[in-house]
Amino acid sequence: MAYDISIIRPQVTIDDIKFRNRQLPAKTLKDIKKALLGLHCVEITATNIYRYQISKKDSELNRQLIAAMCNEMGHYQDFQVKLFEYGWRPTILRMGYWLAGFFIGFGSRIMGEKPILKAGIWVETKAVKAYAQLLKDVEWDDDTRKVIEKNAADEDGHIERWQKLLKEIQ
Repeated sequence: MAYDISIIRPQVTIDDIKFRNRQLPAKTLKDIKKALLGLHCVEITATNIYRYQISKKDSELNRQLIAAMCNEMGHYQDFQVKLFEYGWRPTILRMGYWLAGFFIGFGSRIMGEKPILKAGIWVETKAVKAYAQLLKDVEWDDDTRKVIEKNAADEDGHIERWQKLLKEIQ
């Protein structure tokens, strides 16, 4: 399915929020919970990477980083909502992912544009692989699957943008 990745934050209406099937088999619920917790934490990391890569400079790179951060914040919210719809809460361990994002983001920013772009390509490539595996392995409801597919398409778009910018500065 094709998704418009120029839409940074898709609209969510009150009717989109619903309690998810909590009567699924225990194994299915366990798989869904583990996947949603992981995706939620990964998106915290991505949000912070971009947040701490942004400098004060008016540049195309910073504009793209701001857009990517906004997009990742939407992904983070998507998975937090899904956790609550299933009756679960985010893990307290998410602080570690927040810190990882800070260190990768700030560390790459102080090293310059190339490390910023290479860090973005690296982290988004890992995210794309994780999304693909989870889409294959977990029995998602249709609404959640669509959210995950859209978010995976966004991550592919980030890779393309970072690769294009990297070619322009080399």
